[in-house]
Amino acid sequence: MNQVKYYFSTTEDGNLSYLVDDLKQNVDKNRQTVANIMEYKNEDLVYMNQVHGNNVQIVDINSPKLIENCDGIITKEKNLPLMVMVADCIPILFFDEIQGVIAAVHAGRNSTFLKIAQITANKMINELGCNTNNIKVIFGPSIHSCCYEVSDELLNIVKTSFGKKFCIGKNIDLQGINIKLLEEVGIRHINVSNICTKCSNEPFFSFRKNPKTGRFAGVISIS
Repeated sequence: MNQVKYYFSTTEDGNLSYLVDDLKQNVDKNRQTVANIMEYKNEDLVYMNQVHGNNVQIVDINSPKLIENCDGIITKEKNLPLMVMVADCIPILFFDEIQGVIAAVHAGRNSTFLKIAQITANKMINELGCNTNNIKVIFGPSIHSCCYEVSDELLNIVKTSFGKKFCIGKNIDLQGINIKLLEEVGIRHINVSNICTKCSNEPFFSFRKNPKTGRFAGVISIS
């Protein structure tokens, strides 16, 4: 059986994104901290220039370490850590220990509407031979329906595309939509963090709480 390791960083680990107002050497140091916790080489880490789309790429040892214009990465490469960065969006990690396949996905509102979780699962199944019964999915800390207020226009998109049950007053349930999308593919092993990044006072960055915030990460590797 392949061994999967994963970790959701916290504000204590610091900001992990080069795209916010932070010094490169700080981000380098923070990324090294996470690499030490997870026991991988920092230079091996594959991460994305996330654009709130639904482009999902399969990567390997020869891929660039920064994947441009991408919101989901999948690999069957051993000891190749994958990272997704967030500050309210859902960091979703997928793994199939039998086939030895892992994925890291950025499921914000737009990517969720574009069904990125489903696209990722289908690529794992159709291109890398995974079985839905063996795919396990973990949603990291993210903004929950208690705090995720949106415009009437977005509420209507959710109602017509996914169903009224995912609208609670002016708020939407992104976790629920992603669970529905995964269950439609046949995935049942789904674990959802109940931590809301905005109101929980847990140590996670939240863009809704502070637009000048850093990014925390979900990181996964397989050996």
